[in-house]
Amino acid sequence: MEEETKDSTASTNQEQETPRTAKNTVTVEDAGPCKKKVSIEIPEESIKEAIDEQYKELGREAVLPGFRKGRAPRRLLEKRFGKETNEQIKLKLLAEASEAAIKDKELDILGDPDIDFEKIELPTAGPMKFEFEAEVRPEFELPNLEKIPVKREKLTVTDEQISREIDQLRRWSGVWAPREDGQVEADDQIIADVLLRPELSEEEKAKQAEAAEKAEKGEESEQSPVLEAETKLDNTEIYVRSQGFVGAVPVEKLDEWLGGAKVGQTRTTTVEVPKTYFREEYRGRKVEIEVTVKEIKYLKPAEMNEQFLERYGVESEAELRERVQDNLQQQQESRIRQDMSEQIYQYLLDHSSFDLPLDIVARQAGTILQRQYINLLQRGLSRQQVEEQMEQLRAGSEEQAKEQLKTFFIMDKVADKLEIEVTEEEINGHIAQIAIQRGQRPEKMKEQMERDGSLAQFRMDVRQNKCINKLLETADITEQEAQATEAKPKKAKKTAKKSAEDTAEKEDQ
Repeated sequence: MEEETKDSTASTNQEQETPRTAKNTVTVEDAGPCKKKVSIEIPEESIKEAIDEQYKELGREAVLPGFRKGRAPRRLLEKRFGKETNEQIKLKLLAEASEAAIKDKELDILGDPDIDFEKIELPTAGPMKFEFEAEVRPEFELPNLEKIPVKREKLTVTDEQISREIDQLRRWSGVWAPREDGQVEADDQIIADVLLRPELSEEEKAKQAEAAEKAEKGEESEQSPVLEAETKLDNTEIYVRSQGFVGAVPVEKLDEWLGGAKVGQTRTTTVEVPKTYFREEYRGRKVEIEVTVKEIKYLKPAEMNEQFLERYGVESEAELRERVQDNLQQQQESRIRQDMSEQIYQYLLDHSSFDLPLDIVARQAGTILQRQYINLLQRGLSRQQVEEQMEQLRAGSEEQAKEQLKTFFIMDKVADKLEIEVTEEEINGHIAQIAIQRGQRPEKMKEQMERDGSLAQFRMDVRQNKCINKLLETADITEQEAQATEAKPKKAKKTAKKSAEDTAEKEDQ
């Protein structure tokens, strides 16, 4: 039916060059937040005109037995094609009337009008009445877009920051060296023999016993045990960190537990693996861990020598410091720019008040929940565990959806007011830049984005970024000293770069 409506609309645009003699009666009422109820009455005169037009067209093309093409009388055409023709006339009139009403009443609708075509009948006499509801773009006033107050953190790169960065480069280029006659310290690497003893359920213990009994008799077990009662791992590498792993088992405060241990010593602990852990065999279990230290190694940073400098393409430590300073400045500039953009977004959100289309909010919240649901499944959670977490996520999804939609409507209006558009060359340039960074072909990335539908989102994000850049040009920027602040949760907005990177990630997978 939807396709028929589209076809009918296209036909109307091509054939109906002049308006009907009589005008339709149209009334528009509010039907909720961002929703309008449109009632239309098509007069009998317009219906007769449409019927005459349709049968004239049919008469020119129809071929009936005993009559030459275009010579069949209308009464026979009505008898032969009446039902089908009436349906076509009805659809044509509905499409014409709804399209004209939306245009004349200047309704900025979202999506297509919700018209139940099957319930509407073409009357044999009198006017045809019908109504539909349509979601419309929210109406609101933008705040003043000039001199938006923005705080800009002062760009500072200190000698201490540069030295820390160089120390990190030396660690990345370092080697693990034996810690002779020492004891385990944080960030060390140890080589150890490990025993893992997960807590088994009574059913699993019974299966273990059954399997052992059959093994003694030389029989094969029909079912393999779910999990071994004890797993031995020889010469296992363990990195002593606050959040570390022993084998496949996560251990919190690993550095505190193993700190101070010496070669030959054995340490034992019991951990409770989170119910959300991706490895199903250990998920939600208590596991006893026994570690016997065989070797202790520490990370020996690389020497600041010619070989180290060559690795980073410089000839002296001074040149290396200059390059590190440039990199740190670029990172800070990017972070500061992002923070200023977030302030613009937040200002616009705080100073724009309007209701949102409830149905669209619900659909957007459903999309967010679906993404979260898939993400939890991919992490290895069972469907029961996913459902438990989804209950907590449902409440937040509506708020996320509202903020995403509000941001979309605001930025769309800002772009219109500032007359900002995005050219195909700009889109191709952005995609090429990201594709090159990821070692992919730009045309391949763009094809993938067209296939999965993310190109439209990417185009919109590029347009939003241009808006933010334009607003920053006229913003009232106050510079302030850099200060340590707690990490703030990011707004539910995605940059054009992030959109393309997500697409590239899907391609990689």
